[in-house]
Amino acid sequence: MSKHSQTEWVYGIHAVQTLLKNAAGRIKQLYLLRGRRDQRMSKLSALAEKQGVAIQYRSRDELDEMADGNHQGVVAECSPGEIHDERFLNQLLDDLDEAPFLLILDGVTDPHNLGACLRTAEAAGVHAVIAPKDNAASINPVVRKVASGAAELLPYVPVTNLARTLKSLQERGIWLVGTSGDADKSLYHTDLKGPLGVVMGAEGEGMRRLTREACDFLASIPMLGGAVSSLNVSVAVGVCLYEAVRQRSGFGSG
Repeated sequence: MSKHSQTEWVYGIHAVQTLLKNAAGRIKQLYLLRGRRDQRMSKLSALAEKQGVAIQYRSRDELDEMADGNHQGVVAECSPGEIHDERFLNQLLDDLDEAPFLLILDGVTDPHNLGACLRTAEAAGVHAVIAPKDNAASINPVVRKVASGAAELLPYVPVTNLARTLKSLQERGIWLVGTSGDADKSLYHTDLKGPLGVVMGAEGEGMRRLTREACDFLASIPMLGGAVSSLNVSVAVGVCLYEAVRQRSGFGSG
């Protein structure tokens, strides 16, 4: 079966289940592992039938040909999803009735890390994830699988010029907080309430110079052990976003 530009492949139980619940119309064909009859598969096939999605049963080898990773016996052939660009981002921000909460990723190239970042960001209530178009991972089947459905729910906005986009966000009154190991102020002593964009750099290199200079503040994640100098970017995203959630929600304030 040829994979062409007009087709997207989504695999994994969580990712496909989320797609069935939120965008079943995109699914051209659902392929399930022949002979698998456990509770999770029965629930998914029942949902597909309810949504009117056609099901075909295939061998494991045939599913392996369709998916580039651990498909868990579930592969969906889909039409392309909505394209998110700067215009979409501006409309999203215009329509918000609460303070924007954004995640900006500068140069995250590993699809597993991007998927994990999307999963955490969706759970934390982030409104959109922004990244440069070039030198960054794009949404692909691996990202969708690792994101466990978050890639179908959370807008991912690749932009042509990240520095220009950051300036546009600031003009909207959104404060940009970048993370850096050499920042003077700790994340836990940084105000993360109100309109906010959390800016994370790539592993190893961190943020690019222009991205770093665009930030209103820089904050560091305390590293107390001494043996490890930095965190995996997806772990660092979780730390930063949930400190923002704590502050913005008043959790732990007494």
